[in-house]
Amino acid sequence: MANLKDIRKRILSVKSTQQITSAMKMVAAAKLKKAQDRIERARPYADKMMEVLASVSLRTSPDAHPLLKRRTPEKVMLVIFTSDKGLCGAFNQNIIKATELFVKENRKRYSEIQFTIIGKKGYDYFKKRDIQIHKDYVGISGRVDFDLAGNISVDMKDGFLSEVVDEIYLMYNRFVSAISQEIVFDRLLPIVPLKVPDGEMALEHIFEPSESEILDDILVKNIAIQVFRSLLESEASELGARMTAMDSATSNAEEMIEKLTMQYNRARQETITRELIEIVGGAEAL
Repeated sequence: MANLKDIRKRILSVKSTQQITSAMKMVAAAKLKKAQDRIERARPYADKMMEVLASVSLRTSPDAHPLLKRRTPEKVMLVIFTSDKGLCGAFNQNIIKATELFVKENRKRYSEIQFTIIGKKGYDYFKKRDIQIHKDYVGISGRVDFDLAGNISVDMKDGFLSEVVDEIYLMYNRFVSAISQEIVFDRLLPIVPLKVPDGEMALEHIFEPSESEILDDILVKNIAIQVFRSLLESEASELGARMTAMDSATSNAEEMIEKLTMQYNRARQETITRELIEIVGGAEAL
C-alpha cells in the first residue's frame, strides 16, 4: 500500500485538477449563454433565407445565375467545423468520424474530394491523413463574426464559380442543448430547389428591379449567412460539450478524492495501530 505522503500528494494533485475543471466549466457556462442567444437569433433568419431561395430556385432557370447551375458532381468540397481547443468531450471526434465515413462511402462516387477545415483540432488531425486540404481556418475561437463568415464564403463562392468544385457541403455540430449536439450535413451550393407537396402550386415570384440583380445579391448573401449560422452552431455546441465534459471531470475528481481520502485514513489507521502494537510490545519486553 502507498505510504501516507504519496497518498497526500495524490489528493492535492486531484484537488488542483478539480479546481481547474470547475473553473473551465463555469467559464464555458458563462460563454454558452451568449453563444446560445446568438444562434437562436440567427436561426430564423438563416432558415427563412434558405426557404425563400429554395422556392425561388424552383421557378428560376438554373442558367439564371451561375450559383444556381447544377453540374454533374465530380468534384466536391466538404467544409468541416471543429474547435481550436480540446477538453470538449466527443465534440471533435464525432465530426472526424463523420468525415472519415463520408470519404469511405464516396471515394468512388467523386473523382476528387476537397476539404476546407475550420478549427485547429480538425486541421491537426487531417493534415497527417490522406486527405486533400483546400484551405484551413485556425485560431478563430472566440472571435466568430459575420466578417469571418464573409471571408470564408468568398472562398466557397469563388471555388464553385471557377468550377474547382461542383458541390459544396457543410458539416458541423448543431446545438440542441448543453448536453446534446447533432451532426448536420447540409448542401450549400448549388441551392436545392424546394419540394412542392402534391396538389399544391409553387409560388410565383416578381423580381424588382430584375431577376439577375436580385439573385446576384441574395445568393451571395445567403452563402455568408449559412456559413455564419454554421460557425455559431459549432461555437455553441463546443461550449456546451466543454461545459458538460468539465462537469463530468469535476464530479469524477470528487469521487477520486473521496476514495483517496478513505485510502489515506485507512493507511493512517494502520500506521497508528502498528505503532501502538510496537509500543505495547516494547513495554511488555521491559
